[in-house]
Amino acid sequence: LTLDAFHPTSGISPNERLWFKTNLKYGQLLYEMNETAKLQMVIRDLLKSSGQPADILEGNASMDVNTTTTTGGTHVMEIAALQIQLYSRLKDTKKLRAAYHRAMSVRGGIPHPRTLALIQELGGKMHMSQRNFNEASQAFFQAFKSYDEAGDRSRLRCLKYLVMASMLHASSINPFDSHEARAHRDDPEIVAMTNLVQAFHNDDIRKFEQILKKNEGRIMDDEFVREHVADLLRTIRTQVIMRNIGPYTRIRLARIARDLNDIPVEDVESLLVSLILDGKLNGHIDQVNGILVKKTQETSNGGDKDGKNPALGDGSVESRNLASITQLTSALEHLTVMVSKVSSNSTSSFHQQVLQ
Repeated sequence: LTLDAFHPTSGISPNERLWFKTNLKYGQLLYEMNETAKLQMVIRDLLKSSGQPADILEGNASMDVNTTTTTGGTHVMEIAALQIQLYSRLKDTKKLRAAYHRAMSVRGGIPHPRTLALIQELGGKMHMSQRNFNEASQAFFQAFKSYDEAGDRSRLRCLKYLVMASMLHASSINPFDSHEARAHRDDPEIVAMTNLVQAFHNDDIRKFEQILKKNEGRIMDDEFVREHVADLLRTIRTQVIMRNIGPYTRIRLARIARDLNDIPVEDVESLLVSLILDGKLNGHIDQVNGILVKKTQETSNGGDKDGKNPALGDGSVESRNLASITQLTSALEHLTVMVSKVSSNSTSSFHQQVLQ
C-alpha cells in the first residue's frame, strides 16, 4: 500500500524519492527472504523509474553509466548493488560480472559507503571464484575501507578476506602494513589472521597449520574462508617446496613430505606435478625410487637430499662454484703454457738469426 501510494505516476501521493528508497529496502528484504522472483520484479521497477532499460536483467541491454546528475548516478549504483546480490545468490557469474563492471563504471554517483562496500565485497568474491587473487585483494581492500568509513563491523570480515586473497596471490606485501588495517591487527577477531600472515611470510608450515587448528572456530566459521583453506595450504606448501629444494638436483619425496609436516607422499607428488606443469619447476619424478630429479646444466654436481646421505645432500651450490673455479684455473694454466711456448719459439728464432 505504501509503495502504491508513493508511486511517482499512479500514486495518490506521488513522491519519487520516497518510493525509490522504500522499494530499495523492500528489495533488500526480499533478498534476505530468498524471494528471487519478486526481487527481480522490484529491480525491474527500479530500473524503469531511473530511466534504465528493464531488460538489463536478461542481459539484453546496457545500463547508462554516464549519468549527468549525482542523484541519477547514486540510484544506478544502488540498483546495481541489488542486482549483484541477486546474481551472486543465483550463482550467475556472467551477469554478476557484467553488473559489477557496470556499477564500478558509474560516474557522478555518491552512494552510501555501505552500498559501495557491498558492491566491492561481492566483486572481490567474484574475482576469487575466478582465481584472480590480485584483483580480489584490491576489491576487498576497497570494501574494507568503505565499511570502515561507514563504521560497519563488516570491515573485519572484509579484512579477513583481504588477508586470505593476499596470501593466495603469494604477495610479499603484508596487508597489515597499511595504515587502515594496522589499527585492527590486535582485534580478537583478527589476531589469528595476523599470526597466520606472519607464519605464511616466514614459510613456517608447522606454525601455519597449528594456528589453523587452534583457531578453527574463529577462522573456519566463515563459509567463504572455509572454501579457500585448502588453497591456502597448497600455496604455502608450494612455497616451502620451492625454498627447500632450491640447492639440490635430487631429493627424496619422503624428505619433502617431512618438510611439509609429514603429509602423505601422494600429496607431495600432486604438488610437484602441478609445479612442473605450470613451468615453475624443471624436472621429473622418479616414482620407482621416490625421487625428484631437477634438470640443470650440470646434474653431476647436484646434491642428493634424502636425509641418509649427507655427503651428497650438502653443498651442491659450493660444488658448482668449485667446479667453475677449477675450470677457470685450468683455462689460465692452459693460457700460461701457450704463452710460454710462443715465448720459447720466439727466443729460439732470435738466437738462430744471431748465429747466422
